[in-house]
Amino acid sequence: MSEEAYKGYKGIALSTLKNFNAMIWSDVEITTVDGKFTGIILPRSETADEHHIVLKLRTGYNIGLAALKIQDIKIAGRKEAHYKIPEKEFPYSPNKPRVKLLGTGGTIASRLDYRTGAVIPAFTPGELYGSVPELADICNLETEKLYGVFSENMGPEQWRGTAEAIGREIEKGVDGIVIGHGTDTMHHTAAILSFMVQNSPVPIVMVGSQRSSDRPSSDAALNLMHSVKAAAESEIAEVMVCMFGPTSDLYGLLHQGTRVRKMHSSYRSTFRTIGDIPIAMIDREKIIPLRHDYKKRRKDKNVIINTAFEEKVSIVYYYPNMKPDIIDSLIDNDYKGIVIAGTGLGHVNKPLYPSLKRAFEKGIAVYMTVQTLWGYVQMYVYDTGRDMMELGVVPTANMLPEVAYVKLGWTLGQTNDLEKVKEIMLTPIAKEITEREPSNGYLIFQGGIPEVEDFISKYRK
Repeated sequence: MSEEAYKGYKGIALSTLKNFNAMIWSDVEITTVDGKFTGIILPRSETADEHHIVLKLRTGYNIGLAALKIQDIKIAGRKEAHYKIPEKEFPYSPNKPRVKLLGTGGTIASRLDYRTGAVIPAFTPGELYGSVPELADICNLETEKLYGVFSENMGPEQWRGTAEAIGREIEKGVDGIVIGHGTDTMHHTAAILSFMVQNSPVPIVMVGSQRSSDRPSSDAALNLMHSVKAAAESEIAEVMVCMFGPTSDLYGLLHQGTRVRKMHSSYRSTFRTIGDIPIAMIDREKIIPLRHDYKKRRKDKNVIINTAFEEKVSIVYYYPNMKPDIIDSLIDNDYKGIVIAGTGLGHVNKPLYPSLKRAFEKGIAVYMTVQTLWGYVQMYVYDTGRDMMELGVVPTANMLPEVAYVKLGWTLGQTNDLEKVKEIMLTPIAKEITEREPSNGYLIFQGGIPEVEDFISKYRK
């Protein structure tokens, strides 16, 4: 039998397959010491371990079975799968709006490469149409791959390039822009684009997926439909994040680019607006604004693209017993700005004070946020906060730590005059600072409490 019949398998897993005359793509019932499992034997990646056999269950989910626990494999047939996204020509309609999808990475629509185990994104209009044909009912879609990186590798170079690409597309007259992005740092990119791209006449919608398209529970297709609809039809000309609202597929939410944060590692409803409410709800039929203080779509092409960014900026999460050498190392390495996520109303311990004073004397911009995420920095309440302000630490109201980090980098790209830096930092540009948090801007339900469980039971079956 050729190696292709056992692609990726080795060691004990390979021996087990050969012992039962099974190979990849075999339709099997596998009996193990833990029970019976029915599905298709999948190839493994070249770097995978030698102890497991991977089965795609009838539900569509994959499971790894320990080879040493397998007692029997019954073969019903063979169903070779070809993980290629069908490509169809994207239909053009002169009456539909033009939407440009800029790709930076992520898995909006994808297939699985079993050589490496990696998910390969679909990206051409034809691939996307083959995967999500509903897109053709919404717009005329054009695509451009800017980058193909995991979101943790997004940084100033990619932020600048994305902002400049947005400017080019607005100049070409597109009706809306969608940016495909990995979810892990999407809120960082949404925030920096809110500063680098100002006064946009069209919606700029960031979208990703928590679960890749080869999974039955994938949110990719709906997120893509919602984001394209928002870009094509919404009157909201802001930088937004569009992702699932609840864990179900009832609707998506449009979040302000400077007030959104990823809050769960795997839930599809991971993105939440912090300290406010989302801009709008969206489904395949309608867009329902939840607020009315957003910037409106315009017919002109006037947009401000300002991509200056100082990279020597750091964000420091304070913890008890933090040593001053953390701050000293930033000073000694010529950092120009430091954002601190402090405790409570914006506090750090007193051993850090001499280093904070030294940072100020070196002309380093030091700004305070709160690690509670919700709420405001209020350093005047306790003498510790007042002492830090005397050392040059500047409170940032209710700016989220990540937003303060990217805004400080962007601000220091404009000027190194600390008074001008302070003026820019404390002047709201894209709702990164708000006058107040609405009463429903802070909601965290605790499970187990009767009234909460009763509420949840009505919406989660």
